[in-house]
Amino acid sequence: MKLGIILQSNKPEQAWNTLRLGITALKVGHTVEIFLMNEGSELDTIYDSEHFDISAKVAEFKTLKGEIYACGTCLKARGKEESKVCPVSTMSDLLKMVEDSDKVLVFG
Repeated sequence: MKLGIILQSNKPEQAWNTLRLGITALKVGHTVEIFLMNEGSELDTIYDSEHFDISAKVAEFKTLKGEIYACGTCLKARGKEESKVCPVSTMSDLLKMVEDSDKVLVFG
């Protein structure tokens, strides 16, 4: 199954659970793409805490070949640029992810 996930939050717990679901799906053989929108485009600036190891989860997700994309307009609105965690993407790319996915989930 191909799973498309849209993350719209910069809240650590929501980002952490989004990544946990993606990792779980990848480990059983599914394909997973995460598209960061709104505050979700700030994923690379969410600090790790005692309960939410965001950077470790991002690294594990990417090691398992999960893909993460970020809305370019959302990044620009925050004065941010592409990063290793958040490559720039477009609404057309989001639409393609939605069209190609078997299931689409939205967090945040």
